[in-house]
Amino acid sequence: MTEKSSERNKVLCLGRIYCDIIFTGLPDMPVLGRERFAEAVTIAAGGGAYITAAHLAFLGRPSALLTRLGTDPLSQSLNPELEGSGIDLAFVERSHDAGPQPTVALVKDGERAFVSRRAGTSRPASLEEALSAPDIAHLHIAEFATLKDNPDVIVMAKDCGLTVSLDPSWDDQLIRQDAGFFETCAGVDVFLPNVEEGEALTGEKSAETILRRLQKHFPLVVLKRGEYGAMASLGTACVAAEALPANVVDTTGAGDAFNAGFLHSWLGTSDIEKSLADGIKAGALSVQSAGGAPPRLL
Repeated sequence: MTEKSSERNKVLCLGRIYCDIIFTGLPDMPVLGRERFAEAVTIAAGGGAYITAAHLAFLGRPSALLTRLGTDPLSQSLNPELEGSGIDLAFVERSHDAGPQPTVALVKDGERAFVSRRAGTSRPASLEEALSAPDIAHLHIAEFATLKDNPDVIVMAKDCGLTVSLDPSWDDQLIRQDAGFFETCAGVDVFLPNVEEGEALTGEKSAETILRRLQKHFPLVVLKRGEYGAMASLGTACVAAEALPANVVDTTGAGDAFNAGFLHSWLGTSDIEKSLADGIKAGALSVQSAGGAPPRLL
């Protein structure tokens, strides 16, 4: 998988965009009937498509966001961050039924819990235009839920000559209960689950076995393992990389940042060892501040 030309090297990121309200410094997680107070709160744009696109732009890779954004005040409050991200926003559809889409993230000791709301359809009216744009080389689908809603998007991307990656993004109902998961994902070139998702999809516990099982369905599998780093399997090659030391503030979006680092390197080099290392660098940068986007955007 290499860049098609210097003019066609942009990554198109498809997925919902959320308004993340992130509480950090919690002494304990809330329980029913009790109130907790956080030390700090950050309000930022979120969702895997945006976070990956933002980190790609930060790394110097042209990126475009393919999503729907509400016209409500909460959705519109994201405009300054989006406009300052360096992402191509030409394919962002703005519609009254696309918001609000808030995510409340509660962070304690580097771990987090989320409550989110989805609004409207996940299919932007600009989908066909975006996929056929002359500078797009690769489609990154940020969550299986979006692919499930738009099962034709992989074929559409392939018809336009694009390569495709997918981060399943944890969804208990879809990942654990969708018997057609792998059929829906047919045609994905790069599969980017974390270890919890890999376990749920394969029923296996060891990283090596998860990779072997998943590679029956995807040419390149990249398994994110948090504090244990990451592994990748391509053909007969299997490589691993350790995590980097980092001052962990918030792990929200770390996997999406990893995706950006990996894809930016992979599209330019096809070197899985270097791509793993670059993914880990991007993920380590992300966890050192609240919110998923690069620190300069927050």
